[in-house]
Amino acid sequence: MAQITFGPLAEVDPELLLSMLLDPGVRRHMPLAGDNWDEQTASDWAKGKDAQWQENGFGPWAILLDGKFAGWGGFQKEEDEVDLGLVLLPQHWGEGAAIFRLLVERGREMRLANVTIMLPPSRRRLKGLTRLGFTPMADVEYAGQRFHKFRLD
Repeated sequence: MAQITFGPLAEVDPELLLSMLLDPGVRRHMPLAGDNWDEQTASDWAKGKDAQWQENGFGPWAILLDGKFAGWGGFQKEEDEVDLGLVLLPQHWGEGAAIFRLLVERGREMRLANVTIMLPPSRRRLKGLTRLGFTPMADVEYAGQRFHKFRLD
């Protein structure tokens, strides 16, 4: 098993961020990502994600496996809830459950309440979420897209 560490997204090479944001396998599960990406917009996106730490006291991280960029994940404020997100490069999808468990553990350590997750319909394997402590809520519409919403018990 690879060593999982977290760091600021703005410290990731924008070229690596761009490769993730343009990857067809990743984009299939990110319906809100948009199409106008280049190294500058990827860098600005990362800075915006990092700024959430100052604004909310929590936010997403760059996820590193054995020191190499594998994706991003963490917590983002969504109205009165905290949304947990995890986006990995396809070659690291097999590491998702371990990373997800670590993110949930970090959220508990930070005493985050009202943690939810929203997954697009392209995500079909949802039973594992219940093993991780999530309960299905309902399908919701967010920014014009449909998502399956779950709450962490």
